[in-house]
Amino acid sequence: MEANYQSYDYIRSFERIDEIIESSDSLYEEAEEIPSRDKLTYTNGYYVSCSAIFADMRKSSSLSDEHRRPKLAKLYRSYISEIVAIMNGNTGCAEINIVGDCISGIFNTPYKPQIDDVFSTAAQISSLVAVLNCKFRKKDITPIQVGIGISYGRALMVQAGFKGSGIKDIIWMGDVINTASKLSEMPIKTWGANCEISVSSVFYDNLNERNQSLLHKDWGDECYRGCVINTGMNAWYSEHCR
Repeated sequence: MEANYQSYDYIRSFERIDEIIESSDSLYEEAEEIPSRDKLTYTNGYYVSCSAIFADMRKSSSLSDEHRRPKLAKLYRSYISEIVAIMNGNTGCAEINIVGDCISGIFNTPYKPQIDDVFSTAAQISSLVAVLNCKFRKKDITPIQVGIGISYGRALMVQAGFKGSGIKDIIWMGDVINTASKLSEMPIKTWGANCEISVSSVFYDNLNERNQSLLHKDWGDECYRGCVINTGMNAWYSEHCR
């Protein structure tokens, strides 16, 4: 959110706080699908069913020690650009957020086939990481590792920001968001893998049998994990990178 200076008025600030915390609980509605952003105000909200993907780059803090700024900028730009492109290519994607090297997407998934579509999106991200590393090596850029976390559940969707300033954003809260974030941060356990997908038990239970067969139970972390790829992207990788 870009800032646009306005002098701070603490009396008006305290009034805004009262306006928010005294608003009616009935303004927070249950919804089976993610509503249009236009329906959100500074006083309402929606509880929705959704899936969340978090893609988190490993050991990114060390990259600044290994590369000068032009190479570092190229690495981050290509990584962020194409993960956003993949998420945005899913028709159910409602929201994409970028925080540093972590990219998250919120997906409208009221029906099981849409949950399988989200899993396919994660597989595309996994294959993208392999292609990125192929291209990075050719330009003497350090390969990256990425953890992908996916979860399904209910989330609270609200609009938050400075009322009257135009500075606002959509905020998503709930276990579905926290779980996907934590899963993306888990250590990659598959030896030699550049990317690993970890999904919550609830998300796994809603996948079709074929997609379930691509994952294995991680009893220690109570989730399901696997290195899953997109076959078309992997065919390109095999032809150009091996």
